[in-house]
Amino acid sequence: MSLLVLFDVDGTLLLTHDEVYVEANRDALVAVWGSAPEGPDVPGDTALAHTRRALRRAGFGDDEIDARLDRWCTVFSERYIDLLRDANTSHWRTPDDAADTLTQVDRRALLTGNPEAVARARMQRLGLDSLFPVHRGAFGCEREDRVELFELARERAGGWPAARTVAVGDTPLDISSAHRAGARCVALATGAYGREELKHADVVIGTLRELPSALAALG
Repeated sequence: MSLLVLFDVDGTLLLTHDEVYVEANRDALVAVWGSAPEGPDVPGDTALAHTRRALRRAGFGDDEIDARLDRWCTVFSERYIDLLRDANTSHWRTPDDAADTLTQVDRRALLTGNPEAVARARMQRLGLDSLFPVHRGAFGCEREDRVELFELARERAGGWPAARTVAVGDTPLDISSAHRAGARCVALATGAYGREELKHADVVIGTLRELPSALAALG
């Protein structure tokens, strides 16, 4: 049986800080809760988890947060797509040979803290959207705990076994959530973390080009 390979977005497939995301998030928070509190940031976490932490820090209670999270996901996604339409993203970077490398992975999907509409809009801008079919993967407005995204992604892959599932990410949270979900992780040292900080991954690679070999080693 082949591997189900689940790709993170920020720091893994998109190597550039996305100011459109920041602006859309701020606008959505103001529209839904009347203020736009910040952080604390946990790289790799889901959009829902990050939003809850920021709102709690600003004094909002969980009942008030829960009542509006679905609306926030919708407003944020719509605002992001609106802003992206006119944004200059010519400076956005992907790993070298990203498309060619991805085509060498037979069974692939996105697993990201981004809302689905945001993740797919980013993939379209990067020219990678055709490589990630719809109705696959799992996204940050579907589950708050990143660990739970793995079960959802495996379910959408036809009940794929956890032991044959591999996450590809760039943060310690990508690693720990994969392991807690019973999956393995290939860590890509192209984001904010170096090899030492990613050492608990099953394999650490320096470029995405190394991924096919890393997956072959995992069997």
